[in-house]
Amino acid sequence: MELKLFYRTQRDLAVDLNRLVDSYWQEEIKENELIDGIKNLYQHNQEKLIKDNEFTKVVQQQCGKRRLAVVGKILEINRKIVLSERFD
Repeated sequence: MELKLFYRTQRDLAVDLNRLVDSYWQEEIKENELIDGIKNLYQHNQEKLIKDNEFTKVVQQQCGKRRLAVVGKILEINRKIVLSERFD
């Protein structure tokens, strides 16, 4: 699945985030592709995805709770991995 690195708006980011999660749910992509895609989206678009430790309002409205639950879990797992690597 082809994703941009940098998004102009929160809405554009949310559309591709939806496409990514939906593709995983429809078994069009593998789990590792989903994880890598979400990590890349987050890494290059943090300010459009999360504000004050919450998903931005536009992203919440466009993506919905179920998709953001998946995204949140992946980001949480990724955060724990990064923290454990720092303290090793």
